[in-house]
Amino acid sequence: MLQSPPLLIRCRAASVLTLRMLPYYCSSTNLNPNPNATFSRTTRTNSDDHSFAHLPPLFSNIHTSNPAPHNLHISTAVSNCLSTVPSRSASLSVSATPELRNPDSETEHLTQQSLVVVSFYKFADFPDHADMRKPLKELCEELRVSGGIILAPEGINGSICGTREAVEKVLGFIQSDSRLSGLRQVESPVSPEDEALHHGHTSSSPLGAGEDSPFRWDHVRVKVKNEIVSLGMPNVSPIERVGKYVSPKDWNGLITDPETVVIDVRNTYETRIGKFKGAVDPCTTAFREFPSWVDSQFQLAEYGQPSNAEVNDSNEERKIPQRVAMYCTGGIRCEKASSFLLSKGFKEVYHLEGGILKYLEEVPKTESLWEGECFVFDKRVSVEHGLMQGTFKLCYGCKQPVSDADMEALEWEYGVSCPYCFSTKSEEEKERARARQRQFKTWGIIGGPDKGRRPMTPTPEKSL
Repeated sequence: MLQSPPLLIRCRAASVLTLRMLPYYCSSTNLNPNPNATFSRTTRTNSDDHSFAHLPPLFSNIHTSNPAPHNLHISTAVSNCLSTVPSRSASLSVSATPELRNPDSETEHLTQQSLVVVSFYKFADFPDHADMRKPLKELCEELRVSGGIILAPEGINGSICGTREAVEKVLGFIQSDSRLSGLRQVESPVSPEDEALHHGHTSSSPLGAGEDSPFRWDHVRVKVKNEIVSLGMPNVSPIERVGKYVSPKDWNGLITDPETVVIDVRNTYETRIGKFKGAVDPCTTAFREFPSWVDSQFQLAEYGQPSNAEVNDSNEERKIPQRVAMYCTGGIRCEKASSFLLSKGFKEVYHLEGGILKYLEEVPKTESLWEGECFVFDKRVSVEHGLMQGTFKLCYGCKQPVSDADMEALEWEYGVSCPYCFSTKSEEEKERARARQRQFKTWGIIGGPDKGRRPMTPTPEKSL
């Protein structure tokens, strides 16, 4: 028979003595938060353990059961006392109670829940918007909700990802301010593959975050800006006036009317991968260029002044259209664009309620007038009908969508350039991008593992 080393015998004796004293100590100090908890004891018998088989019950409410010997669910006070018990000795099993909740099991429970992505916005008179930044960011970090949120005097705009319960808590907190109640929301599903990436990251270091993850749970941005969507014209306020909302089910009828001019309010990198049939593309690179395009396209006067095109119908090509229908990704840009057109003298201005995302969610593909995919401002890059993951990837050199064919081009270099930005980047910019990509490949994060920390300098050795 194998003999236990003397040290092990002494540790086991001390552990057994501790176990026998626990019921008296716990009852006198009230360490057990739930005196009605059900305990069970399992004795593991080995050839050298038979001397402990006669031990009396450790707790007055212990009963014999037959769970697996390795099961050990016990309160913190008890587990600390048992930390020196060898694996071959008796083990205890305590049934779980609400008061004895294990943080690790809660994390596991969170990772088993499905994720959702919710885009939302609300125009409102919100002068004290900056006061919400800190509590909102802290709540998102606590609930592991990721994404980006913008706060401005004109309202709120954001897109967040997390478990449904966590996202609903964040949205509830936002709407607890009566000025932000009634957020316009669009919910998108997350693919099982992206969920696996997300949940795999929650149990590892932030350095393990992959570029293909839709959102990083450890990273949420809550920014304070002048506008929730930048048009560069503070006097244009959707709070005062806005175009008429058109539901996705009524959209097809409106845009197929020959008297309707359909305008895509998005930018060129978005329109080139998908748009509605017959839509006019302003070919803008930023939303701020939209007012200039409107002025030049319809020969309009300065903001707030009546235009000659409005009163002179002889110029058939340049006069203000009788009816305009606009659309964008989620609807927020159309709010400002429609307000701007109304201020310029347009009479009938409509826009798609919920944007392209709501249309792709509700309108069957067999009835759809949408062609291509819809660019989205997160790492999904693009979505198709039913808001399913699209086929486009992102060029990390210019943040534009690229197709499989684009990635076969000579101008494509992962993390550096693509056919759309290769000619606009200097060799110095490309080399910086290559260095950044090497950092990410080596460390999993831009800047290396010591990013944001004071670099450690070796202490000079003293000469002997």
